[in-house]
Amino acid sequence: MTAARIDRIVTSGTFSLDGGTWEVDNNVWIVGDDAEAIVVDAAHDADAIAAAVGDRRLLAIVSTHGHDDHIDAAPELSARTGAPVLLHPDDLMLWKRRHPDVDPQGELSDGQKITVAGVELTVLHTPGHSPGAVCLYAPRLGTVFSGDTLFSGGPGATGRSFSDFPTIIASIRERLLTLPPDTVVRTGHGDSTTIGAEAPHLDEWIARGY
Repeated sequence: MTAARIDRIVTSGTFSLDGGTWEVDNNVWIVGDDAEAIVVDAAHDADAIAAAVGDRRLLAIVSTHGHDDHIDAAPELSARTGAPVLLHPDDLMLWKRRHPDVDPQGELSDGQKITVAGVELTVLHTPGHSPGAVCLYAPRLGTVFSGDTLFSGGPGATGRSFSDFPTIIASIRERLLTLPPDTVVRTGHGDSTTIGAEAPHLDEWIARGY
C-alpha cells in the first residue's frame, strides 16, 4: 500500500452571487494513494479533475461550502465516477442556486470522520463565509483544508449574502487557531499557509473588519 498524498490542481471559472460575477482560480485538492482518493471541492472542470484522479476509486466529492465556484463541476464528476457529493445541509440553499435539479448525495456534519487511504479527515463546521462552510482536518498529514474560511492573510470574504464577519472570526479562533502551529492550511484559492503564520494576526483582522 502506498502512502497517502495530497495533490492540487488549479481550475478556472467564475463565481456568481448577489447579481455579480467574477473570474476566479480555485484549488482542487485530491487526497489519497494509488488505489483510492477523495476530491475536496470539484471546481469548474470535471475533465481536469477526473484526469488527476486517474484510475483510482473516487470515494467522495467533499464540498467545503456551497458557493458555485466550489461545486459547479460536482454533479458531472459524481455522474462519471459514482462518487457521492457531500455538503453541509446549511448550504443547501446555495447549492440549489447552481444545481436546482440535483441534490448532493450525502450530508457533512461537525465531527464526522472521512477515511481515505488509511488517513482520517475530521469535518470541522466553520460557518461565517457561508452558513454551512466546513474545513477538513487531517492530523496524520499535518494539514487542514480550509475552503474559503481561512487564507494566507486573513479570513474569507463576508461581504455577500449568507455570510457574517463575527461568525467567521469565531470559527477561525475556536476551530482553526487551536490546531498545532505547524499545521499546513490548504486553501480554496491561492497559496497555502500555516496556522502558526496566521494566528498572530487575529486581532489585526478584527480591527480592520475583514
